[in-house]
Formats: sequence, structure tokens, C-alpha cells
Amino acid sequence: MKLKLALAAVAGLTITAGAACAEDFVTIPLETTVNAPADKAWPKINGYCLIGPWFKTTCTVSGPEGQVGSVRTIAGRIKELLVAKTAWSYTYSQPKSPIDYHGTVEIQPIDKKTSKLLYTLVYDADALPKHEAEDKAKDKENRTKQFTGLLATMKAAAEAK
Repeated sequence: MKLKLALAAVAGLTITAGAACAEDFVTIPLETTVNAPADKAWPKINGYCLIGPWFKTTCTVSGPEGQVGSVRTIAGRIKELLVAKTAWSYTYSQPKSPIDYHGTVEIQPIDKKTSKLLYTLVYDADALPKHEAEDKAKDKENRTKQFTGLLATMKAAAEAK
């Protein structure tokens, strides 16, 4: 009986030792107002592989385009799995990423002429190669800058006539 308890305790420690904590995760919520109604703007920006041209690189999809379970490959090396989709949003993950990276793109109606475009990133900063606070802050700053630029590109596409 003591052996079973000891083994159970070791197993419990093994399972929880590598578990991420909430404070390890970084959330970068970005949003902008789009001067177009959501039902007109979303079809212009909801293509799962539009991110390729917006980042001025390549993007290919395996599996059915824009369907849950499809995988987009950006720049020939970044693989992202479409894990959720609604009428006005989609969420992807990078399943092989050590930082447990996820992103959600969403549009919300504000009124008949405007909408809100949101891009939310979530990742485990504790898994980054360097663990100093300033490195994590710099990483967040770089991602925020990169995706703020992407959001501006998406806004322009959504507002295009």
C-alpha cells in the first residue's frame, strides 16, 4: 500500500511539474474600428490564407480551405491549425509550437456603418528561449508591433470599396 501511495505521489509530481501557470501566458488583445458594416467587411478578410499576402509571403492550405482541421503553412515553415470557426471569427493554433501559440480573428458589428475588428494572440512566454523579464517584454512588444501592422492591413482591406 505504501508503495502504491509513493508511486501515485511521484506520478502526480511528474504530471504537474511541467504544467504552465496562468502568469506564464501572454495575451495581446488588439482591436480597431472598421468603417464598414461587419457583414460587408468580414468576407473581405476572413480567408484563412489571406495572411500570406498581408505579410508579403506565401500561404498554402492543406485540407478544406477555411474549415476546422485545415492547416495553413505560412512562408513554407509556420504551420497553423484552424481549431474553431464561427460566422464572424476563427481561431488557430500552432500545434508544434513550444510556446503554445494561439490566435483569434473576429469582427463584431457596432452599428449599420461600423464594426470592430479584433485580433487576439495568446502564448506561453515561459517557454521562450530566454526567461528574463526584459526578454519577455521585448518579445511581447515585437509581436504587438507586428500584429498591429497586420490589423491595419486587414482594416484597409475590410474598408476597401
